[in-house]
Amino acid sequence: MAVFVPYETACRLLQQLTGVSVAAGTLWTWVQPVGQRVMAPLADELEGLAAGTLPMAEPLAAELEALPLVIGADGVMVPFRPHPGTATGKTRWREIKVAILARLGERLTRHGQRVTHLCQRRLVAVLGTIADLTPRLWLEAVRQQVRTAVRVVWLSDGGRGFWTVFQRCFQAVRVTAILDFYHAAQNLYKGATAWLDGRTRACQQWFAGLRHRLRHGHEQQVVAELAALVETQSLPESSRKTLAHVYNYLKTHEDHIQYDQFKAAGLPIGSGLVESACKWLIQQRFKGVGMRWSEPGFNHLLHLRLAWVNRVVN
Repeated sequence: MAVFVPYETACRLLQQLTGVSVAAGTLWTWVQPVGQRVMAPLADELEGLAAGTLPMAEPLAAELEALPLVIGADGVMVPFRPHPGTATGKTRWREIKVAILARLGERLTRHGQRVTHLCQRRLVAVLGTIADLTPRLWLEAVRQQVRTAVRVVWLSDGGRGFWTVFQRCFQAVRVTAILDFYHAAQNLYKGATAWLDGRTRACQQWFAGLRHRLRHGHEQQVVAELAALVETQSLPESSRKTLAHVYNYLKTHEDHIQYDQFKAAGLPIGSGLVESACKWLIQQRFKGVGMRWSEPGFNHLLHLRLAWVNRVVN
C-alpha cells in the first residue's frame, strides 16, 4: 500500500534511500504537472457525461460481479490559505466531499468469524459543492457497473446534501438506502437530553432502551414514542422543538432505519467505510500540523492520490 508523506519528509527519505538530494520545492514542481495530467482525462469524461456519453465499465471478475456494490459519502474539512500566492492571513476551512464505491465481500478471521470485506475499492473526491460531487460519483458508479449490480447499497449519515446526491444519482436504480445507525443514535440522544436531564440515570436508561429497539427491529415503536412525546402538553417549547426535529429526522428516513433487516442481510449499518476513506485519503496527508493549501496545489495532489488508490496510474 502506498504511503503519502509531506514533501519535506519525502525529500529526506529519498536522500536516505538513494543518496540523491532534492529540495522540497523541486519535488512540489514535479508533482504539479503530473497532477494536471491526471485531472485532464477526468475533465474530458465529465464533459462527455454531460453530453450523454457514458464511460466504459471497468471489467470485473465473475466473483466480484456477484457481490453487492456499496456506496457511501461524507465530508471532511481541510485548511486552505486565505489568498492565492500568500500564506499570510486567517486559515479558510473548506469541505472536501468524499465518496467510496466497493464490492461487499466476506472473509474469515483467524478465529473463524465471518466479517464483511471491501473489494474493488474506488474513491471519488472533490473540493467543491454537492453539485460537483454528483456527476463524479455517477461517472464512477457507471464504471463500477451500478446498473447491473446484483444489489446496490447506499450508506450515509443524515446530511441533506449527501441524500440529495443519492436522490439524483440512484433513485432510478434499485438501491437499499441505509442511514448510518450511529448518527441516528446520536440524534436519539439529543432527544433524550432534551426531555430528561442528560446527567440522570433515567435519561441514560431511556436512551439505551430506544437505541436497543431501533437497532433490533422496533424502529416504528421508537418513531411512535417520539411522536407521542412531542404532543405532551407539559413539555417545554425548547424540548418540544428538539424532539420534533429528531422525530421528523427518523420519520423522513423510516425506510432507511430497518437495521435488524439490514444486518440479517449481511449489510453494514455504520458509515465507517467512508469515514475511514476520509481519514487516510484526506486527513493523513492534508491536515498535518501547520499545513495550509492553495487550491491548485491541493487539487493536483488530491487527484494524484485518487489516481494511485484507484489504480489509474502505477
